[in-house]
Amino acid sequence: MKKVLIIGATGSLAEYVIEALKDLENTELTLFVRNKNKLSKEVSDQYIVTEGDAVNYDDVKNAVKGQDIVYINLAGNLEIMAENIVKAMNEERVRRVIAVSSIGIYDTPLKSILIPYRKLADVIENSGLEYTILRPDWFTSTDEINYTLTQKNESETGSAISRKSIAAFVAELIKNPELHKNENLGISRPD
Repeated sequence: MKKVLIIGATGSLAEYVIEALKDLENTELTLFVRNKNKLSKEVSDQYIVTEGDAVNYDDVKNAVKGQDIVYINLAGNLEIMAENIVKAMNEERVRRVIAVSSIGIYDTPLKSILIPYRKLADVIENSGLEYTILRPDWFTSTDEINYTLTQKNESETGSAISRKSIAAFVAELIKNPELHKNENLGISRPD
């Protein structure tokens, strides 16, 4: 059984990721949330739900324990959250992490709104973990799966991408954890 922890499970993207993962065989989801009442009853009844705050190290460590893959989908003080997650993963010997950052985090000058997402990416890249960092373009709710990937050192291309597309890619990474290991990828809808 592959155990997957979704940190930030009440986010608008996480909802699509949970849906994309629900039919994966031999996969057990744990949803890490600040407030489980923000989850639908259907979702909270179907999965393991752990309440906590990613800025609280003990909450993170308890959630990470026994997992195989950690998926990070957060906003806020991302540097502290990422440091807590990395520390907990290293202590609990959980190696695989998938983290959602943002398009534009390597632009110069860096927009102030993107600084936390850049810090998240930097912490994850320097963690020693087996990571995939995703830098999505703006999200849409379009009902399609259509994406293109760019490497960290390539120009970001494409346009706003559907949450469903990002979720499908995350599901592929969870199904095949060896894919895109130690890569920092832009993901967007092809132009």
